[in-house]
Amino acid sequence: MTLDLTGRGLSGLPTSIWDLPNLVSLCLDDNQLTSLPATMERLTGIQDLSLWRNLLTSVPDTLWHLTSLETLNLAENRLTSLPAQVGELTALRMLDLGHNELASLPEELGRLTGLSGYLYLSHNQLTAVPESLGNLVRLAYLNISDNQLTSLPDTIGHLTSLRELRLYNNRLAALPESLGNLSSLRELHLWNNELTSLPPSLGNLRNLRELGLRDNRLASLPESIGNLTRLARLDLRNNKLAEIPPSLGNLPSLTHLDLRANRLVSLPDSIGELPNLEKLDLRWNKWSALPAWIDRLEERGCAVLL
Repeated sequence: MTLDLTGRGLSGLPTSIWDLPNLVSLCLDDNQLTSLPATMERLTGIQDLSLWRNLLTSVPDTLWHLTSLETLNLAENRLTSLPAQVGELTALRMLDLGHNELASLPEELGRLTGLSGYLYLSHNQLTAVPESLGNLVRLAYLNISDNQLTSLPDTIGHLTSLRELRLYNNRLAALPESLGNLSSLRELHLWNNELTSLPPSLGNLRNLRELGLRDNRLASLPESIGNLTRLARLDLRNNKLAEIPPSLGNLPSLTHLDLRANRLVSLPDSIGELPNLEKLDLRWNKWSALPAWIDRLEERGCAVLL
């Protein structure tokens, strides 16, 4: 049985809900709930619970007893902490804690080894994530963007099922070498951090299709970036790059390359050999001279912006 009470202006819940033994999906999105009753523990068979956009500052301990839960959405509330009991929800496949006021996460989060879909932690106040995050080896999507992260644990390299990782709008100054172990990763979004360099292991991400690095402090790129042969989009806008490694010309799948607002004065000739390049943005650099192959790129249909 499914019950949808979205947008009803509810500040409390009707007691009749707890008398629905066959309830498997309950949606309470976009209401005015400030608390939840302890009687929630009577929903022993519930699988999907959504409380998006309410006014919750905490949840009752009984919520963490709903061990049949497979999806839980607590996004856009006012949660300031997450208790250790969250680790009891071992059946969870998807968990959304985004857009709250969380400053830390318990190590017990790593007990949620059933998470195979997504984990949203974006738009909180996190300065770190627990080492135990590396236990979530089935996770496909992880979003920790719009926080205050200054570093990542080495254990993040254990997330070998991860296909998309979003870490933008943080304070990351470096990335662990273990990042190169994310063999399934297709998208890596790191824009607007404080990165000055990238680990050579980045070149091990052979399935990567999109890499977003704009608005950092990168002064160089590792030669290993040329190993990303499936990479289609590379955004390096607004960094401090004075040169580009010739190995960047080894990316046959690259269609979009954004080099705007760096400190480049020249480019390696290998860039002109990229067979599938559709757009090359070179604006706001300090070119001493532009290579002749720019004309050839434009003649074959590549949009070059100078």
